Amino acid sequence: MPKKKTVYHEKLKGFDLKINPFGELESGFSIDKINDFLDHQVEDKKLKQSKEEEE
Repeated sequence: MPKKKTVYHEKLKGFDLKINPFGELESGFSIDKINDFLDHQVEDKKLKQSKEEEE
């Protein structure tokens, strides 16, 4: 059975996420860089709901 090739967003090349024996996440990227990417690429549902409630 052939493996599926994983497709990554261009800005996430080199991103590697592992869990160490203590259950902590280890990443090749800084948390700030990950948060910046998510802020630009993912819509925050909670913010969208609060804006709709204000209207």
